[in-house]
Amino acid sequence: MDGVDNPTASAGRSTAGPVHPVGSDGAALSGPDLARAALQAAREQSAARRRDAKKKGVGVRPRRRRGWSGPGPDDRDPQPLGRLAARIAKERGWTEHLSGGQVFAKWAALVGGDVAEHTKPVALKDGELTVQAQSTAWATQLRLLQRQILKRISDGVGRDVVRRIKVQGPAAPSWRHGPRHVPGRGPRDTYG
Repeated sequence: MDGVDNPTASAGRSTAGPVHPVGSDGAALSGPDLARAALQAAREQSAARRRDAKKKGVGVRPRRRRGWSGPGPDDRDPQPLGRLAARIAKERGWTEHLSGGQVFAKWAALVGGDVAEHTKPVALKDGELTVQAQSTAWATQLRLLQRQILKRISDGVGRDVVRRIKVQGPAAPSWRHGPRHVPGRGPRDTYG
């Protein structure tokens, strides 16, 4: 075969009947010895083909790379939960709502502990943040610090999340319940 001296192939060739390879002692091979002889013959044939290809100048084709991701990061690798959540939020358009939620979550870090102790954010709608102060003095102070607070919020959370701040004073109890009410003094028999 291809000019390769193969004792198992040449010893077992005959014109009729099955091929029975024989070992160096002349006995027929079987079981593990037969498998070793077949493996050795295959290796010799492969080496002979490579030698012939090099002599003819034909390059041996490089092995084709499998589809493994390799050492660098890849989309098929396990992803951190934060990265997946950010991608889902971006795909569904939730980034603005999540940024607004960060204003509430990071309020003390954004405005400072002293201001956060006496104020709290109430609502964020269309870029307008409603902040409620404990006293009228703190409400006035917030109105004076409005520009600095807006800058801190834009640096900490993102631009255009909060564009205006609406400051409310302390909340007094309201007797008006619901969107509709009757004008006037209300019932007199209950309060005396």
